[in-house]
Amino acid sequence: MDTFPDLGSLSDQELKDLIQQLTEEEVDISYRRRILHGKIDILRAELVNRLRKKHDSGEDVITGADVQRLTDILAGRAEQSSEDAE
Repeated sequence: MDTFPDLGSLSDQELKDLIQQLTEEEVDISYRRRILHGKIDILRAELVNRLRKKHDSGEDVITGADVQRLTDILAGRAEQSSEDAE
């Protein structure tokens, strides 16, 4: 990450240019963020559909591993258990 410039040493035009540059960068990042959120929403919807189909066909939707993972998360051991898995 770039260091922030010494604002006192910048001319008015340089400040305006920097504002414009950072504004354009923020717009780009916001756009990419919205795209990522859309993809995440689509993936979650697919997962819900698959789980619903499993449930409707009588398959187990929640396994013992899922319960253990939730227990670890609630106990604050989520990071340790993921490191142990590697």
